[in-house]
Amino acid sequence: MMTFGTFNLQEFVSAFIILFAVIDAVGSTPIIISLRESGKTIKAVKATWMSTLLLVAFFYAGDVMLKLFHVDIASFAVAGSLVIFLMAIEMLLDVEIFKFKGPTNEATLVPLVFPLIAGAGSFTTLLSLRAEYADINILFALLANMCFVFFVLTMTDKVQHWMGKGGVYVVRKFFGVILIAVAVRLFTDNITTLIMDISSKVQAAP
Repeated sequence: MMTFGTFNLQEFVSAFIILFAVIDAVGSTPIIISLRESGKTIKAVKATWMSTLLLVAFFYAGDVMLKLFHVDIASFAVAGSLVIFLMAIEMLLDVEIFKFKGPTNEATLVPLVFPLIAGAGSFTTLLSLRAEYADINILFALLANMCFVFFVLTMTDKVQHWMGKGGVYVVRKFFGVILIAVAVRLFTDNITTLIMDISSKVQAAP
């Protein structure tokens, strides 16, 4: 059963910032420009709605998949915190940990929609956030981010010109630090929940 909860501005802002850092539309600007300069067509509207559809579908279907494998949200959040931590390391140290080896003849779907926008990090983060916030706040934060993604896709050249390469670099580093903080909080909060659950089961055992 889907439960949306009540709208909370603080949760919305927090979820928006976390998703903004993970999706990293601004940081992807050089990649988008490179794709266009190589002669590949990027359709902003198609990329935005397909990314939104994939992320919203996984937001709910992912929960069902976890139940099939008998994995709870807290366990997934702990695993997700490790993925988010590695993404932050990529941003801060300019290293490539998650390598993309998919087909290169389609720019809108691959690599733009997947894995740049709706990638493993986004999927993991969405489910991890469900352990922290009400669904409605996460969904509104996701939609707000998708609006920003559309803006970046349609105004890529102007965004990079306005911010400059240095500006994009600084933003990427800043959100790398934010992601490390998010990863640590997700890990500590949910590992505590798991330990308490294990302790209660041990105590309840005959």
